[in-house]
Formats: sequence, structure tokens, C-alpha cells
Amino acid sequence: MMKKVLAIILAAGLALGAAGCGSNKSTGAEGGKEDKTIVIGVSPVPHKAIVEAAVPILEKEGYKVKIEEFTDYVLPNTALADKDLDANFFQHVPFLNKTVSEKGLKLTYTVKVHLEPLGFYSQKIKNFDDIKSGAEIAIPNDPTNGARALRLLESKGLIKLKEGELVSKMDITENPKNIKITELDAPQLPRVLGDVEGAVINTNFALEAGMDPIKDALIMEEKDSPYANVVAVREENKDSEKIKALSKALNSPEVKEFIEENYKGSILPSF
Repeated sequence: MMKKVLAIILAAGLALGAAGCGSNKSTGAEGGKEDKTIVIGVSPVPHKAIVEAAVPILEKEGYKVKIEEFTDYVLPNTALADKDLDANFFQHVPFLNKTVSEKGLKLTYTVKVHLEPLGFYSQKIKNFDDIKSGAEIAIPNDPTNGARALRLLESKGLIKLKEGELVSKMDITENPKNIKITELDAPQLPRVLGDVEGAVINTNFALEAGMDPIKDALIMEEKDSPYANVVAVREENKDSEKIKALSKALNSPEVKEFIEENYKGSILPSF
């Protein structure tokens, strides 16, 4: 009889223990307690510094921010879709839209933060109009930034292109100087300046290479460019409290002041 009583007591204790474990698990992100950690993937320059400027704002609201750096344009969206990140901050809207369309990712964005104007850089000429006939010009090889680079060249009369958003060098309709367009990975462009007449380079990679876009770029995109960098998130977590807090912090007066004071017009706030 005593053995049966002990067995019943033991079973009841195990049941209560299991119930307690279940109760603890429910206090996570999907339970009653809010998840206060934000994991965000960024490009090293300038995105990391901009997020770091927003961290004190988020910490005051009780959030812990983990920043993960990426040096390519593929992995940040993959990591976001796989729930390894809560958000990423490295890309403009056309690039995000194309990635979502091609890969079927359920990603969207919340706010625009800044614009990195594309610029044309050269170690061989001092004036854009001095580009020689038959010269080689390097541009980014991803479709959106490649199209953007070609439109910049077109805006200064070097070439003419067909209508459309995602144009390529195959869409050049007029090329009076017979310019050769070479497409390369965006991070490589600063390193080939000694081998080409010039290159159209994303501001973040120009900054990483030690160039000053305001002083060194021979031409730059205008500030009304549609290629603002955004905070990308999964559709399912767009309206979560921590994403709302992150978006608000990155559109704060403090972050705007940080961008204006530190980048002096080479990077522009988009809010």
C-alpha cells in the first residue's frame, strides 16, 4: 500500500514539474512576455554606424540590440527569411523587391532611413567630360545597382538607354564614345580603379575604401533618387513591438543628426 502511495505522490510531482517547465517556455517571444532582443543584419559601412547611433534610444526602452555584419548582398535576406535575424538594413527598395520576386521570400520593409548616392570615380581623369573614346567603365553587376549606374551615366549624356527600370548594358541605344561597360561585384569596384577609366561605385564601398564621395566623385546621383536604404523585415513580424521600436529609432531626430553631421552630404537622411 505504501509503495502505491509513494508512486502516486511521485507521479503528481513529475506532473507539476512538467507543468512548471511548460509555464516557463510560454514566457518567450510567443508567450505573454515580450521579446526584448533585436537581432539586425547590416553592411559594415555606413549601416552599422547608423544602427549604433540608434542603440541608446532602444536601450532606454529596454531592448538589447545585436548587430551582425554581412559583406555581401545575398546572405542578409536569406538569414532574415530563415529567422536568424529580426531585421536587416543594407538595401534599397528596388533590390529588395527584385529579391522577393525572384526567390519568393516573404519580406517587406518598414521605413526608409538614408540614401547612398552612387558616384563615378576615376584615378585617370579629373573631369567626367574627359572620358576618352573606347574607355572602359566598371559598374556593379547586380541588376538594380547596375541599372542605376547606367542611368547615372545616361543623365550626364555619356550613353542613352531604352525605357524601363532594370536596364542592362544590352539596353544601350546610343554610345557615341564607344564606351566598354564591365560588370563586377560591387565590393570589387574600388580595387579596379587603376585598371579602368572609371567606375560607378556605391557610397558604402567608396567609404570603406577611404574615398570621400563629396570630394572624390566626379558625378553623383541627385538627392531625389528612389534608392533609399530601408529596414527590411519578415511580413509576419512587421507589426511586432520590437520592429516598431527599431523603425522609430532609426527615423529619430538623433539618427538624422548623426547622418548629417558625420557624412556631410555623402549620405543623406531619407526621412
